[in-house]
Amino acid sequence: MLQTFDERNRDILINIDGALLHRDEAGISPFDSVVQGGDAVWEGLRVYDGRIFRLTEHLARLRRSAEAIAFETIPGDDVLIEEIRKTLEANGMRDGVHIRLTLSRGVKVTSGMDPRLNQSGPTLIVLAEYKSPVYDTGGLALATSSIRRSPPHMLNQNIHSCNLLQSILAKIEATAMGADDALMLDEHGHLAETNATHVFIVRDGVVQTSHTTSCPEGVTRGVVLEICDQQGIDRIVRDITLDEVVGADEVFCTGTMGELAAVTSIDGHSIGTGSVGPMTVQLSTAFRARTDVEGHQVVE
Repeated sequence: MLQTFDERNRDILINIDGALLHRDEAGISPFDSVVQGGDAVWEGLRVYDGRIFRLTEHLARLRRSAEAIAFETIPGDDVLIEEIRKTLEANGMRDGVHIRLTLSRGVKVTSGMDPRLNQSGPTLIVLAEYKSPVYDTGGLALATSSIRRSPPHMLNQNIHSCNLLQSILAKIEATAMGADDALMLDEHGHLAETNATHVFIVRDGVVQTSHTTSCPEGVTRGVVLEICDQQGIDRIVRDITLDEVVGADEVFCTGTMGELAAVTSIDGHSIGTGSVGPMTVQLSTAFRARTDVEGHQVVE
């Protein structure tokens, strides 16, 4: 699974600290914390008909992450929403758009990891692109990675930071094995997530997913659990072994970038019938029904 370039994005304007710059001219300082050490937090947002789905939840997670790594200054939601609006309007965007919202600690006076060197910041980047959900809804192939997710006593995985090296290494492995994405386990060998999405399994009509001790608290993950409760679908959050994932009736991934996408094979083994399962279809339909009507109106 490799994303492709969308010609509509050739001349997009990127918002950096309020300045709108052509993608070929936009840039940040080499002294910025995101360059120096991935010292930044981020959110992925999706725009549906001028509305951003679950915007409040995304901005709350951005704030929690920034607070967890001791950012001295965090813009208020009203400031962030205004910069998002300005970016979308400048690009004439209102639907089929994905936004990468990044907040770094800011610019350092000299190279180094010490946050006390940050005397200018934070840096806000709003990158909006035309981008449909990136996964093939006909079914993904996953490969189990040797890279394990860090346990919470080593690094809090609910800090949604731009230091994504674990995920990148896992993705490299998956690509080398001919898979779309990597299935990642925690230190005990239980399901964590993929390199980019949360994972659900379905067994005997029960929807199940992992705890978020070794992966971020996903916004789309939370919506799926809400839908299960609303529709009376049994659901469980628990530790799940790799054997249980491979032996499930259905497996699907969730995330803002790709919404819901079925997994039809793992490590060369077919999942269930090897095609998209009925529970995945039911939940995907219910999710889309929500995105059709819910969201924070940002542009008309």
